[in-house]
Amino acid sequence: MANIFSDHKKLERNVSLLGVFALIVVTIGGIVEIAPLFWLDSTIEKVKGVRPYTPLELVGRNIYIREGCYNCHSQMIRPFRDEVERYGHYSLAAESMYDHPFQWGSKRTGPDLARVGGRYSDEWHVQHLKDPRSVVPESIMPPYAFLTERELETDEIQKDLIANQRVGVPYSQKDIDSAEADLLAQADPDANAADLLARYPKAQARDFDGNPKKLTEMDALVAYLQMLGTLVDFQSAEAQEQAR
Repeated sequence: MANIFSDHKKLERNVSLLGVFALIVVTIGGIVEIAPLFWLDSTIEKVKGVRPYTPLELVGRNIYIREGCYNCHSQMIRPFRDEVERYGHYSLAAESMYDHPFQWGSKRTGPDLARVGGRYSDEWHVQHLKDPRSVVPESIMPPYAFLTERELETDEIQKDLIANQRVGVPYSQKDIDSAEADLLAQADPDANAADLLARYPKAQARDFDGNPKKLTEMDALVAYLQMLGTLVDFQSAEAQEQAR
């Protein structure tokens, strides 16, 4: 026992020797943690219901990022009782597998938005974005009324899908070729959206901003918000977890 303590003291007092042993330990630990990942097709297990964003949702997400909404709202519900009771089922890794970049966030000035889809009407979202205090008196969120006036630019949407496809989002060539038509169809209540809905299950097709005569950035942002948290079949996901 005395010899063990003596050797330990020598190691602690010799900076060079301690550094070498520390490097060896970290290297072994790193190999054990990292090496298995090279034999996995994906570190994220797919969950039924998760799909790529529709072109309209993707543009809405771009607007969400552009306006810095992630600075005050997170999109990650932690697996704690208080979080689950307030926001809903805890977030699954698969829900962010097509996010580039992800919107988990690190600060909540406002509530988490991971499950906001379907909780409020389109009209509520539009009014909240135009004048936050008209529906939430204590809100400190700035108004985004200008979104109802800005016409949505659609000419770059194909390039956006191609960029996402290159980083692993499984958009098909048909999705890319139909991107602009899909975007217009989802926000037009009179359009035939059958093909869009077949390729993007659970997509919501309608006028989102209350003005069917004009396609605006508000349409896209509300479409994105109304999709959040609505895709995953949590009963199936829980059964999948229990089966592992």
